[in-house]
Amino acid sequence: MEMQMVKELLLQSLEHEMGGIQIYQTAIKCAVNEDLKEEWEKYLQETEKHVQVLHDACLQMEFDPDEQTPGRKITHDKGAALVASMEAALGTGDKEMAECVACEAVVLAETVDHFNWQLIGEVAAKMTGAQGKALKEAYEEVEDEEDEHLYHSKGWLRELSLQG
Repeated sequence: MEMQMVKELLLQSLEHEMGGIQIYQTAIKCAVNEDLKEEWEKYLQETEKHVQVLHDACLQMEFDPDEQTPGRKITHDKGAALVASMEAALGTGDKEMAECVACEAVVLAETVDHFNWQLIGEVAAKMTGAQGKALKEAYEEVEDEEDEHLYHSKGWLRELSLQG
């Protein structure tokens, strides 16, 4: 197992989850539908937990969770662009459009998030020892929530798009 690639996967995944917190915080500001807002508030709390799970996994893998890499910087910038798109949509004053933009941003972020966790699961399945155990535990703690985040968010986007 190429540990440098595993480290990069975990650091980028951690950065993506950290950006997810900001994405959900901004999306909640865009939400018009109270049910959607409530769901996003739940996902924000779960995403905050995912950050902690990945942070702890990095420490167990003996990776510095604060290490900055070029890939991590790019991941950060992508998340910031999604937040900026929602802020711009809010700035138009069109609340329904802002809600749709936010939902699209959430779906885009959750698609990458889901993919990252699938990769983490694949890596964990191939690793042994304490490191493999740490990754397997992280994966098992988060994967079901990630599935829900993606599939529910896609459903919301579909419904909001049809309403529009």
